[in-house]
Amino acid sequence: MSALDRLLAQATRPWRRQRLAATACAVAAACAALALAALSGWFITGAALAGAGGVLVAQAFNYLLPSAAIRLLAIIRTTARYGERLLAHKAALFALATVRTRIFAAMADAATADSEAATRLVQDVSALEDRLVRRPSEAGAAAGGAAALLLTGMAGLGATIALACLMLLMIAIGHVAARRLLPAAAERVQARTGRLKSAMIDQARAAPEILAYGLEALVERALAQAGAALDEARQAFARREAAITLLPTLAGGAAVVAVLLLSTAALPVTVLAALAALAGIEAVGVVLRMMARDSLVAVAKARLDGIIAVEPPTGAPLVPAADIAIGGPTPVRLARGERLALTGRSGSGKTSLIECLAGLRADSPLPLRLDDVPIETLDPGSYRPRFALAPQGAALIAGTIADNLRLGAPGLEEPALWSALETACLADEVRAMPDRLLTWVGDNGVRLSGGQRKRLAIARALLAGRPWLLLDEPSEGLDAATEARLCANLAHWLDETGAGLVMATHRAAPLALASRRLSLDRRD
Repeated sequence: MSALDRLLAQATRPWRRQRLAATACAVAAACAALALAALSGWFITGAALAGAGGVLVAQAFNYLLPSAAIRLLAIIRTTARYGERLLAHKAALFALATVRTRIFAAMADAATADSEAATRLVQDVSALEDRLVRRPSEAGAAAGGAAALLLTGMAGLGATIALACLMLLMIAIGHVAARRLLPAAAERVQARTGRLKSAMIDQARAAPEILAYGLEALVERALAQAGAALDEARQAFARREAAITLLPTLAGGAAVVAVLLLSTAALPVTVLAALAALAGIEAVGVVLRMMARDSLVAVAKARLDGIIAVEPPTGAPLVPAADIAIGGPTPVRLARGERLALTGRSGSGKTSLIECLAGLRADSPLPLRLDDVPIETLDPGSYRPRFALAPQGAALIAGTIADNLRLGAPGLEEPALWSALETACLADEVRAMPDRLLTWVGDNGVRLSGGQRKRLAIARALLAGRPWLLLDEPSEGLDAATEARLCANLAHWLDETGAGLVMATHRAAPLALASRRLSLDRRD
């Protein structure tokens, strides 16, 4: 069993009752639909023969019970189908909430959460969702096929054998065709969908630059080409899928003809058996449609399984103290509460080192040890809780200022949020906004200035309350007066909390926050 299969089994286990109930509804709906078709055929034929037999025969024909049964079966079919959809979607959606969380965590650990990976995640999990929702239909298809064989038996053994052979032949041909025709086409659809979505996201982020340099026409052509490639792949897949799903139509017609030719029963029963055979073929045809969709699911599962199967580094667990040693053979050692400024020219590796401490990457320009354990031997999840990061390019969610602040520590009350904003020199600007803490910042903080995004990220890092604060160019984009106030506030916060500091900066003012410096231009 693959890692994804184990995760799916674990995620769906709490919803077993809902899945069983959905399966029961699917069986009831399939049997009711088949019985409805068969009984309707018998009723119409019987009524027609009774009418043709004269007034006495027509008066003797009991139409009340069949018509009442038809209405009852129609109600059962509709109610059961609704119950199946409701329960199957509920079980699938809640189970996949767990799956999405685990996959996203695996992507974060593997540092693969770029825009294309994110779009692939959405479409791959959607494919799994479709499969889980359709799963109860398998039992319904089996029940419908069995009921069809049972009712066709009323027309004789030959008709029953013919229907069984047609069902088996249809499934066998569909299985072979699905395996040969669909996987490559499904892979092209998934790949081109991911590329188009990724391109759309990337171009949307670069919209100001595109407009400023007059690149709209070029971008439109590129997106149009990507869209045309996706349409071509979808059409190719749809043609192949249609060829497979055409099988139930052909088999249904053949089944009706076979029953009519081989039946040994009276005409009403023969019509009943023929319509039952047709409905049974349609019920079993659900399996073919699922086979076609399973090609997309197989591509999605293979990709997701590759993400989940990535094992994090193993090694000794990190103790809470998390003392830091940077460089070698005579490293700079920092105990909790100490403050270090990283200096050096652009490209010397300051940001890389800070992101390695935060557990976001594994290519530190200098050796790093936490409590004398090489950082590359540790699971990033074991030391990430030691550090709060305010990165150079702050990422904000599309929410309110309060939403973004509470990412650092969910559940905080407003006084704590305002205190952090005061320290980050952003409180006065937020108070001047019409909705204050409830101000919507837009996608990645597009409604805020660069300096406001930077200070909001710093406030969020302060609220996390971690033993170490990691700051990457904390005063970039700020005027001198605001920079001076921010540095003074951070110094007071560090003194008050006893947190340690590792900071990268090009500017002179923030250097006053650190008692020690390490230039990455000069490496031992």
